[in-house]
Amino acid sequence: MRIGLPREIKDGEFRVALTPAGVRELAGAGHQVVIGLNLGLGVGFSDLQYEKAGAKTGNPWDCELLVKVKELQEPEYRLPRKGQTVFSFQHFGPEPALLDAALASGATFIAFETVGQADGSLPILAPMSAIAGRLAVQVGAWCLQKHNGGSGVLLPGVAGVPPGKVVILGAGNVGSNALGVAHGIGAAVTVFATSDRRVSLLRKEFPNVRFKIGTQDLPYDISSADLVIGGVLTPGRMSPKLITRAMLRTMRPGSALVDVGIDQGGIAQTSRPTSHSDPIYIEEGVVHYCVPNMPAAAARTASFALENAVLPFVFEICSNAFSDALKTGIQAKQGKVTHQFLARDTGRPFHPL
Repeated sequence: MRIGLPREIKDGEFRVALTPAGVRELAGAGHQVVIGLNLGLGVGFSDLQYEKAGAKTGNPWDCELLVKVKELQEPEYRLPRKGQTVFSFQHFGPEPALLDAALASGATFIAFETVGQADGSLPILAPMSAIAGRLAVQVGAWCLQKHNGGSGVLLPGVAGVPPGKVVILGAGNVGSNALGVAHGIGAAVTVFATSDRRVSLLRKEFPNVRFKIGTQDLPYDISSADLVIGGVLTPGRMSPKLITRAMLRTMRPGSALVDVGIDQGGIAQTSRPTSHSDPIYIEEGVVHYCVPNMPAAAARTASFALENAVLPFVFEICSNAFSDALKTGIQAKQGKVTHQFLARDTGRPFHPL
């Protein structure tokens, strides 16, 4: 099969879905790989390294299979065509125009974020969520600095001064990784979860952390939080709006919100997508960080993690031997929505595979 690896054009996106090592494996199996010019320059891989691994530089969009990181950007809307497969993060839900373009192309779109949804394994999304969770505390601490409009709170505190308060919504991959970092630097952490199943494991590891099931105490805890991290995500569905504008008004001016679920619409009424080149804005006195492609800030680490997860599924697609996990990733095919939750959230007809 001819496999194209286009260079990403989304703001601040430097990740690659496959490194030269992955290309070498595909070329060794008899597949042809075409890369876009300067594909991996942002993470330290030259075109020459890809070429030595067996790739050719050319027009990736001429290939049968496109493997990329982020969803189509507006200049790419007309590039896919019928008979092609686009394998990447898709995030169609919040972007009606993007979904319209995908359906009009007639191509097949397989979403990284819903591969493995049936059994909850999410092998491609999970490592990116882990990276985003760890970064969330880091960027949240940066948002709290005075020169960014923050309150000037240092999350770990110092001798004689209490630490900052961090509220984390969600105890999945994002939430648990954010918890590890926040607790590790000495912040006072409260975690909200939907069930006790995940929390029971985290309580053993973090006995000094407050865990709460349900959201009944959320307004109270947000009012005293220095940093709120939104890590609630149901793959393939829009993020629930758990944080109201009224809740944010109760926070100390200069407090921060890092909305990791912004690529699925965000969890706060005030959230809107930002970018790595312009990552923050202040609304209701709260510094908002809502960058949809957060892991791109750690692009080299994220690229290796992404390749580990993506490459086995690329081989599945090439051999036309789709596992159940891969089938759950198919969101659109031949101009029809084939993912039940996407159809429901966007008001489109659902066409089972």
